[in-house]
Amino acid sequence: MTGETQRPSSLFSITAIVVSMTFVAIGNGIMLAYVPYVLSRAGAPSWTPGAAVTAIAFGGLLGCILAGPVIRRVGHARAFSCSMALVLIAAFLVALGVNPLLWVLARGIYGAAGNSNFIIAQSWLNHAADNRWRGKAMSFFYMAYVLGLGVGAWLFGQMPADGNLAPLVTIFVTTIALLPIGLTRLPTPPAPARVSVDFAMAWRNSPVALIGVLAAGGLSMVVQGFTPIYAATNNVGQTDVALLMFVMQFGLLFVQYPLGTLSDRIDRRIVLIFTCLLIAGTAVAALFVSFQALVILMLVFALWAGAVESVYSIANAHANDRTDPEDFVPLASTLLVAWSASATLVPLAVTALTPVYGPKTFIYAAMAVALLYAAFVAHRLRRRETVPVEARESFEIRSAQVPNAGALVEGE
Repeated sequence: MTGETQRPSSLFSITAIVVSMTFVAIGNGIMLAYVPYVLSRAGAPSWTPGAAVTAIAFGGLLGCILAGPVIRRVGHARAFSCSMALVLIAAFLVALGVNPLLWVLARGIYGAAGNSNFIIAQSWLNHAADNRWRGKAMSFFYMAYVLGLGVGAWLFGQMPADGNLAPLVTIFVTTIALLPIGLTRLPTPPAPARVSVDFAMAWRNSPVALIGVLAAGGLSMVVQGFTPIYAATNNVGQTDVALLMFVMQFGLLFVQYPLGTLSDRIDRRIVLIFTCLLIAGTAVAALFVSFQALVILMLVFALWAGAVESVYSIANAHANDRTDPEDFVPLASTLLVAWSASATLVPLAVTALTPVYGPKTFIYAAMAVALLYAAFVAHRLRRRETVPVEARESFEIRSAQVPNAGALVEGE
């Protein structure tokens, strides 16, 4: 068969992967809103909603470590089935009823399964996509997943928070997600190579990018994870919490794209500084906007979330600008591990400090991280030359909620 006759099948198979992961995202969006909302309203210990957020990131870090060996042992298709089974187990544990410790464990299991899903799906997409449209395929994957999160949050607002309907719907949509992948005719990628994690190389090529990904991991998990907790503790109704989480996902489209386009035209570090100042400014607004002015608050949080997501994508592009192509895979692996570590440690610190400083602690934490990173970038800006525009990688929309996990299992 010629390449031309094979291409439609490959495109169909790629669509199947994206559709599967979008259904996974819908279930994730439901649980991202449901678990913190119920824990905040159910009289659970004050630390448990934040611990559930931290558990997702810690589980994700374990997923980064374990996914590669599992895929090498059984292959992408079987590993995907196993990770989806873990998602189902996590949702089942939540469906058993409110049990704070069990729910924290369940979110940790989901975190490990979630990162494994990203690793498998992105690796499969990278292997199947033609070079001429790989960037578009990955951008479509990112946007579909993030919009799926928003749809899941909206669905949470349409169902009762009491009882176990939300985790049961998560089990249902996750089961649907197994079907497109199970029916795909796309060949399984070859056994992945062992990819080294090289922090020295990442720092040598671009300290701004490495620290930026560290900042992005903490910022994304804090803003996305603690917002529903903050809303619930302010007695915001379930429907409004769901709508807030839904609107926040659209910041990815309406904020990240213009900032990314601007970073293709001027020094990306200047755009990163502006983005951090935007994060800090919207954080200040979030401190003072009342939940009584819900429409204004939603706009502020959407702008805030979009700016937070932009740090990851611009820092990632800046890293690629300064890295030789043969080092792209170990660079992406290193950045993923850095993201996961920060996404664990920053929410853990916020969880520990919230009983002392109150429910707005996560807003102060995001503001502090953004300003510290802006100061670091400004310091580096005076010491390092600018990469010419014509020598840069093209900007692609990426989400800090869906880090570049596929690089951990790229083939030989």
